[in-house]
Amino acid sequence: MSKSDSFVKFEKVDKSYDGEILVVKDLNLDVPKGEFLTMLGPSGSGKTTVLMMLAGFETPTSGEIYLDGEPISSIPPNKRGIGMVFQNYALFPHMTVKENLSFPLEVRKIPKDEIDKKVSNALSMVELQDFGNRMPLQLSGGQQQRVALARALVFEPRLVLMDEPLGALDKNLREQMQYEIKHIHERIGITIVYVTHDQSEALTMSNRIAVFNDGKIQQISSPDVLYEKPNSSFVAQFIGENNQLKGKVKSINGQSCLITTDTGEDIQTLKVNVNNVGDSSLISLRPERVAINSSEKFENNFDAKVKELIYLGDHIRSRVEVCGNDQFIVKIPNSYTGSNLKEGMTVKLSWKASDSRALDLNKAN
Repeated sequence: MSKSDSFVKFEKVDKSYDGEILVVKDLNLDVPKGEFLTMLGPSGSGKTTVLMMLAGFETPTSGEIYLDGEPISSIPPNKRGIGMVFQNYALFPHMTVKENLSFPLEVRKIPKDEIDKKVSNALSMVELQDFGNRMPLQLSGGQQQRVALARALVFEPRLVLMDEPLGALDKNLREQMQYEIKHIHERIGITIVYVTHDQSEALTMSNRIAVFNDGKIQQISSPDVLYEKPNSSFVAQFIGENNQLKGKVKSINGQSCLITTDTGEDIQTLKVNVNNVGDSSLISLRPERVAINSSEKFENNFDAKVKELIYLGDHIRSRVEVCGNDQFIVKIPNSYTGSNLKEGMTVKLSWKASDSRALDLNKAN
């Protein structure tokens, strides 16, 4: 993708705060216009630093950042035409909702009649048309966050950046706001770069997700590809729940291979990033891909001992011991009609070879 094809572009960007340790390493990233890109990763992975460089609050140590084809590293934050939404809302408590939204327009010396129109449009976007005269403290947390979003959109920015904007909300409200932000993005088509450490949030809202660790992007893909086809153990563990079994490559046949576990079982699996017979490997397998006491035919079938059963409403989370792993998780739908499971029982676990992925153990850490 060339500079002209990408709306946001990071080109060989490094960032160091002390001149020695790089917190962002050789970052190359392209974001097309209108995309909702989420940067996901644990604390200290570099994702927030990348966002702050894009906003203009931090400067790259080396490399360049482009916005709509123009280099912006030397442009101050207030001249970049970028809207920001923070976790703490950053609303002025002494101003009404309308006054909060008017402020960034007044700073830009927009005529008053145009300000009124833009404020009205922004409040309509977030469905707060009747709340313009309220003070921020008279609003719920979700309403305050919507006002913060409206303020970021009111001056029609080229790009909106969001830094953990839902982190202060309770679970139900956070999930509701995820859908609202997603729908607003779909309606107006603005480019959004979003930072979070919450993988379910990233999966819900994003067109693509960039998973960060140790200052680098480990994988960047659409949510479904990232979940179904992780290219490393780190990504597999970070996105959703994941079972892991260690072993060595016994044989390779095209895109599949046979792994012998450390306890001697042979498992048929997809070959992802192992190359040679004898290589150490880590098998990745999602809990919902495992069948229990199934009459269907599967390539992989093993006896397992049920260690723990936890009822979670829509499914039962079963921890079992299989192939030397006593932390192996199986998600069983609560409509399961087999014999009643009890702790201590021996059951048969089965899964398809295509649902498990053989990863290079050295790339898993």
